[in-house]
Amino acid sequence: MAARLPEAVRALADAPTYVTLATIRPDGAPRLTVLWIARDGDDLLLSTVRGRAKERDIARDPRVGLMFLDQRDPYAYVEIRGVASLSEEGGKELIDLLSTKYTGSPYGWDGPDEVRLVIRVIAERVLTTG
Repeated sequence: MAARLPEAVRALADAPTYVTLATIRPDGAPRLTVLWIARDGDDLLLSTVRGRAKERDIARDPRVGLMFLDQRDPYAYVEIRGVASLSEEGGKELIDLLSTKYTGSPYGWDGPDEVRLVIRVIAERVLTTG
């Protein structure tokens, strides 16, 4: 069952907060990646390129974790446990939106053959501290 994001979590997702995405590697070990994030209602959106390890991890096992660290208070953080899905739809638009949010400019580093994917995380559990 999807969890509603508290207002403080929504504010962190709407700000240029870096998050750590945890996926599950084939051997069961965690894989951690720092990413940019956006929000669509209570869904959390991240971007990746087809063929990267996090895409393969999510395709095999959609269970993920996200950790937001509030830079204003390093003892305040949010942990989200949820399920991720992958889609090509809106992939280019999302990376441009994220890049503009975090750097002030659209993204320009993808090669001509790279396919951008949207990672959509639906939170099942939200834990906050601080």
